[in-house]
Amino acid sequence: MAAIMIRVQANWDRIFARRGRVFNEPHEDMPQFIEQMERLGTRTVLDLGCGSGRHLVQLAAHGFEVHGIDSSPHAVRLSREWLESRQLRAQVTLHDITTPLPYPQKYFDAVVSIQVVHHAVSETIRRIAREIERVTKPEALILVTVPRSRNQASRFEEIEPGTLVPLDGPEKGLPHHFFTAEELTRLFSGFNQLGLHVDRADHLCFTGTRCGV
Repeated sequence: MAAIMIRVQANWDRIFARRGRVFNEPHEDMPQFIEQMERLGTRTVLDLGCGSGRHLVQLAAHGFEVHGIDSSPHAVRLSREWLESRQLRAQVTLHDITTPLPYPQKYFDAVVSIQVVHHAVSETIRRIAREIERVTKPEALILVTVPRSRNQASRFEEIEPGTLVPLDGPEKGLPHHFFTAEELTRLFSGFNQLGLHVDRADHLCFTGTRCGV
């Protein structure tokens, strides 16, 4: 399993090195999520798997104390450059998100993770979810999205139930776990579900608040 995660990190780093920012526009749910955070007085926000920085820039522009974390050196560099070009500040950290996160317990008021946590096998995904629980305060907000459609390639290899690896296409070699709505809800059982819907790109979108602990 460790070899799979090393390949994931290396592949994403090659993607960012070759294609640059990759994603430029924020996820469609972010404006509403930001409004929700502002109503609740949210201060500290983590973008887990921040990529090249599209949500870091948006969140920093709204005045949050923003932290971004990603395992790709090229993504971290692109994020920092984008923030600097907009004269915005965020703490961007290079780190393997499948290992314990470098933040104290109950540190964040909110966590955003867009199209990230599914890039692993089930055991690793559960470990990431537990780390999200660990670093969030009681009543903290989360927004997590994962794909439903298997449109990343024309051919796949199933390496465990529900986890497939594309054999062609731009994400060749990157594991994709395809959640059911029920499975995603169970994964984040430490959060009271506020919403679960499918966005325009056929992604499952989960929002919730951390159970009081």
